[in-house]
Amino acid sequence: MDFAQRVVVETGRQDWIPSPSETVWRKPLEREAAESGHTTSIVRFGADAYFPEHTHPLGEELLVLEGVFSDERGDYGPGTYIRNPPGSRHSPFSREGCVLFVKLDQFDPCDTATVRIATHTAAWLPGQGGLKVMPLHDFRGEHTALVQWPAGERFQPHTHFGGEEILVLSGEFRDEHGNYPAGTWTRAPHLSRHYPSVDEPTIIWVKVGHLPV
Repeated sequence: MDFAQRVVVETGRQDWIPSPSETVWRKPLEREAAESGHTTSIVRFGADAYFPEHTHPLGEELLVLEGVFSDERGDYGPGTYIRNPPGSRHSPFSREGCVLFVKLDQFDPCDTATVRIATHTAAWLPGQGGLKVMPLHDFRGEHTALVQWPAGERFQPHTHFGGEEILVLSGEFRDEHGNYPAGTWTRAPHLSRHYPSVDEPTIIWVKVGHLPV
């Protein structure tokens, strides 16, 4: 929770730890308290797993990595990006099991948009150089997107006002600090700087402008 520090976690090397539900497991990435507050984690629902109805005081942000995630509002397959606004309630479950990237209680209280994007079918937009970008959400300087990198692409060195957070979804991302295979989560602080590149086709989830200034 020290947002002034640069953090790198290869989630594929982490062990799953139990949650309050016997059929749900987690890999914590950042956590304010045991079962409340600012939390980022990889979450695995077993077949027929569920959580009782609950509220997220400052919102919930999800990306379905594998399987089908469900609640009383619908079923969400792989690649679905979800935002449930502050104060929203639901009873999540999974019939077949699923793996999720989850961020809890991190919204601006005024960010009240409900978002559902099927990223496997949504359009990619041209980005800088050979990059392709799929915007997911923007609010008051916070920007969230998927970015598709072609093999051999190198981006110019740049600085992130308000920091940067990345989850490598496929391929391998890299910069002058190291190499980050699929499943790696990174968080870099306000005014951090790097020179990113890839050797192979790579897709990342990325959020910028949301960390303490």
